Parts: sequence; structure tokens; C-alpha cells
Amino acid sequence: MHADLQANHGHVPVMRDRVTELLAPGVQALGSNAVIIDGTLGAGGHTEHFLRTFPDAFVIGLDRDEIALSGARERLAGFGERFVGVHTRFDGVAEVLAEGQGPAFDAARAHGVAAALFDLGVSSMQLDQEERGFAYRVDAPLDMRMDKRLNVTAADILNTYSHGDLARVLKEYGDERFAGKIASAVLKEREKQPFTTSARLVELLYNTIPAATRRTGGHPAKRTFQALRVEVNSELDSLAQLIPTMSAHMAVGATMVFMSYQSLEDVIVKKALKTLTTSTTPAGLPIDLPGTAPDYELLTRGAEKATPEEVDRNPRSAPVRVRAARRVRAEQLTDTPDTIKGA
Repeated sequence: MHADLQANHGHVPVMRDRVTELLAPGVQALGSNAVIIDGTLGAGGHTEHFLRTFPDAFVIGLDRDEIALSGARERLAGFGERFVGVHTRFDGVAEVLAEGQGPAFDAARAHGVAAALFDLGVSSMQLDQEERGFAYRVDAPLDMRMDKRLNVTAADILNTYSHGDLARVLKEYGDERFAGKIASAVLKEREKQPFTTSARLVELLYNTIPAATRRTGGHPAKRTFQALRVEVNSELDSLAQLIPTMSAHMAVGATMVFMSYQSLEDVIVKKALKTLTTSTTPAGLPIDLPGTAPDYELLTRGAEKATPEEVDRNPRSAPVRVRAARRVRAEQLTDTPDTIKGA
């Protein structure tokens, strides 16, 4: 097994116990028919905990990263057919559920999904694998592809995007105040030599971002590296497509949990969950009109954060924002005896 995957086994997944608590009612209600979707499998930490906590449940784990998927499959092999790992981007979940073969997929199609977790963004494992180019503190190839089947790397973006497109990416996906200035510096530097590794980009950012901002705004490369990663992997487009897709496959009483680590992700999740949990009855009417009541209810007040104690144990949990919603009805579905009844 990859050394970083082995090391990652010692990490407790972020907010593991709270996430499990949110997902538990739907899983327990469906019993041996319960299927959990771990849409961001990573090293398999959350999934292993779910399989041990809910001994009758199945987990279908999705990951676009073949290295992560291979390690997770090896780690979880002892659970037999209760775990299935699938190589796909998480917004491909509908195709996975429709086409998958085996008892986990049969249960999901017959009874709906009992619980779903999406731990968004780059994983600790990916950050730890220096050769992947996600981390700005080491010199590595400017790759940043979570899925090696993708054609465009971070280096390609730096070396080919126009000034306007590059500035847009840095501003929209990194909230970078100096996006235009950085884009100008990149275009000037790439005329001398194409960008290939991270150290040269980090040096450029140090030289371009004013000293006063460097002293107070965190590492000067953080926002640019985030923006490039999001662009390379189309992360926000995937997330926007995911939530309405996943919501259609949940059983009544089941919960979806989303863990965001940056504001752009959290805004998309917040907006999508608000849509799912808001009645479409015209304002002013005393009751919901037929077919207008929301299918979901929010389980979290705002976004929940890691406790100070957890942040002390695992600093990577500091930025996490957790939102959850439970399905309370399914207007378009016919109830079966195994359907969980909402409150």
C-alpha cells in the first residue's frame, strides 16, 4: 500500500462522530436494506467507521482519484460485499446506482439510499502526496488533477489561459484580491519559460502580492492554489450538479451530509439545501398547496463547525462547515413497506 495511504489510516476523519449521528436514523430504520453513499471516499476513514458502526449496512464509495480508490479497496476488503468502491466523480452517482451490480445496488434501487456523505475539497491524503502538486509548501509538478484521466493540469492553465480567463479563475475560485496583478505577472513569466513546478509559482506570488497583505492574509499561495485546483477539477460545477441528483435517490427519512472547507462550496450547498427545504406555495397562503411542500427539512442550524477540542487534535478540521438535510416526503414516489416514514 502507498505509504501515505498507510499513514492516513491513523487519522480520525473530520467530525466523524457528529456525521455518524446525523446519518444514523435513516441507516438504522432500513436495517439490512440500508445503503450509505460515501461520495468522497478518500482513504476510507469515514466508510470504515460506518461499516463498523452499522454492521448490517452497505457502503458504496465513490472517488475520482484512482490512487485513493485502490488504497481504500485494499483497506476495506475485509468487509466483503458490504463495501463497493467505484471510480467516478461524485455527480456520477445516478449512473452508478442505475448500472451497478450486486446486493448494495439492488438494495439502493429497491428501497432508496439510507444516508449520503460528501466530504468536499482536497483530501488530507492528496495534500500529503507531494508529487500530486496540491500543496504549495513543497516544490512539485503543477498537476492538481484528482483524476488522471483529465486532460488539463494546473501548469496548462498557467501556460495557456488568457489574462482575463486566468484573472477570473483566481478571483472567482480563490477570492484573490490581486487576481489581475498575478495574472499579468504569470503571462510575463511564461514568456521566458513555461511553468512546470510549484516553487516558481510560489516565488512569483511572494514577489507580486504586497508585503502588508502577506503578513496578515495567510500564506500568499493559498488562494491561487485553491483556485487552480477548483478549475482543474471542475469542482464547483460537479457540486452544483450533485445535490439535486443525489436528493432524488434518497429514501424518505434518509439524510444527506455535506462538509465544506471553503466558502464557495458552502454557498453552493447552502443555496441548494434551501431550495430543497422551501415550500413553493405562494406567500400568504395558510397551508401548502398540493405538490408544493418541500421534500426535505434542514437538520443543522446554519453550518456546524468542529469543536475546539477537535481542531486541537486535527488542525485540518478548523475550516469545515457541515450542513445536513433529511428527506421527509417523496411526492413522486410510491411508498413501499420498507420506506422510512418521515416525522
